[in-house]
Amino acid sequence: MSVPKFFVGLYERTLASATAFNVMKTVGAAYLIWIGVQSIRSAGAPAPAATDRARGRTSPFLQGFLTNILNPKVAIFYLTVLPQFVSPGDNVLKRSLLLASIHIAMGLVWLTAYAWFIDRLGTVLTRPAVKAWLERVTGGLLIALGARLAWERR
Repeated sequence: MSVPKFFVGLYERTLASATAFNVMKTVGAAYLIWIGVQSIRSAGAPAPAATDRARGRTSPFLQGFLTNILNPKVAIFYLTVLPQFVSPGDNVLKRSLLLASIHIAMGLVWLTAYAWFIDRLGTVLTRPAVKAWLERVTGGLLIALGARLAWERR
């Protein structure tokens, strides 16, 4: 008795998907560990001059972009949560884009409020001792998260 081609193809696609997920997970874990090490290395270092910050203007955007793209939870969220809000008769692309836009807008409101709050705490958070402590703790947490992600079975 042979296995129908449909099931063979489904199995092969599942293996390819699992391999792609594992590659993304490993790259994401390595990136988290790298960011954590950079954070610990920079703890206590003097802040860069204003001209240095102006030259590296795309760096925070690139860092945020890579962090979001390499985060498998974002893809899992869009693949598992959003489809349940698409009715059978709906235009799938149109509804999915609407739901994704709502999610992006909510994130923009939340992150704007968060940035405003952190800006108000700026005088406390930029003290050298507080900043070095935060960098070390954050770096350690990122390394721990990256290690956990790397050694997680699924």
